[in-house]
Amino acid sequence: MKRWLLVLSILVLAAAGGLFLTACEEEVTGTGMNIPQPDPEVLEAFDVEMAGASQSFGFQLFQQLVKEDENIFISPTSVYTALSMTYNGAREETSEAMAKVLGVEGVELERFNQNNLARLYKLQEADPEVVLNIANSLWLREGKEFDPDFLERNQEYYQAWGGELDFESQEAVDTINGWVKDRTEGLIDKIVEYPINPQTVMFLINAVYFQGDWSLPFDPDNTYKDVFHGPEGAIEEVPFMHQSDDFAYLEKEGEFQAVRLPYGEEERLAMYVFLPDEEQSLHNWINNLSGEKWEQWRQQFRTMEGELHLPRFTMEYEQTLNEALEAMGMEVAFDPQQADFFDMVPRDDGFRIFISEVKHKSFIEVDEEGTEAAAVTSVEMEATSAPPMERFEMKVNRPFFFLIHDRETGEMLFKGAVVDPLS
Repeated sequence: MKRWLLVLSILVLAAAGGLFLTACEEEVTGTGMNIPQPDPEVLEAFDVEMAGASQSFGFQLFQQLVKEDENIFISPTSVYTALSMTYNGAREETSEAMAKVLGVEGVELERFNQNNLARLYKLQEADPEVVLNIANSLWLREGKEFDPDFLERNQEYYQAWGGELDFESQEAVDTINGWVKDRTEGLIDKIVEYPINPQTVMFLINAVYFQGDWSLPFDPDNTYKDVFHGPEGAIEEVPFMHQSDDFAYLEKEGEFQAVRLPYGEEERLAMYVFLPDEEQSLHNWINNLSGEKWEQWRQQFRTMEGELHLPRFTMEYEQTLNEALEAMGMEVAFDPQQADFFDMVPRDDGFRIFISEVKHKSFIEVDEEGTEAAAVTSVEMEATSAPPMERFEMKVNRPFFFLIHDRETGEMLFKGAVVDPLS
């Protein structure tokens, strides 16, 4: 039988979240994910260790992408959630490969989905003073069909609601891009180009938006300009924020200095800044990271009085993730002859669906008040407290690594490496 090739595009958007409850005749509404509280048994069964699989995934992905002379910024939460939803449509060898990359081999699909539902709800409710919106939605080409079980699982566990659009029209592009711009607070204004590829049958969108004020803001009057020592030489006139106070701090002699900067009222969410020793390159230091090391270090932070000098920075990042994900073990999902996503679109349609391209876009701004961050991942698929220690000073005036972390769920929302705070 002759196989006709079609394209299935899954766009995964980590940006301002919005609940998408739509069908053909309904309007796109909502400003945030607003995940309803799961049943008590789902919350009580939440497994931090299972949720922690996203930490190892995030470190591995970051290590595949990091370069000596480039800024990088990704949202592991976005990519992991997007792949989790996609995983619900995978079968057999493709499903096994994705489970391994996601770190959930041997875990029943329903249990995995329930844990993700609890994870996303707990993140949403992390802090009343921090804006953290996560949203999922499905857009389908008019006249096509989802596999009913795939759609039901994504609706129930990811609050992803399906609707049809006429992909031949400019209006469909405007609708999707308008949704994107609205839910990213304008940080990302376009993700789909007109005309949409005539072989594209689906867009799956995950959105994450973060805006948090520091629990202890930096005084703008203390900001000054100085030199940042990048890998290619001195960078002049970089604005450094300065603060003297008690911080959660960790230092490993000859390895790094690190500080925890909490957000909001609850201080659950925080940015961790790691400054490798002058004798180490940031690239090599990051390549030695692991989930196990991170957990050890996280427990070792202690309150210490000190001075922090942190560059103010804004960063945009865009990268194709195909090679990184293949290197992590998802080769079969990209293979047109072997990929099996028949639990996503009914086999009756005659398609063999495979991932053809995964893209990631992100944005972050860090200033005296706090942090605003967003990211976009697109997946295109085709067929075929301790006592104070001695005082420290930490001047982040050379390439550094940072992450934004929720200490209750263990979620790593964002990761970044800064080699040039002005680029």
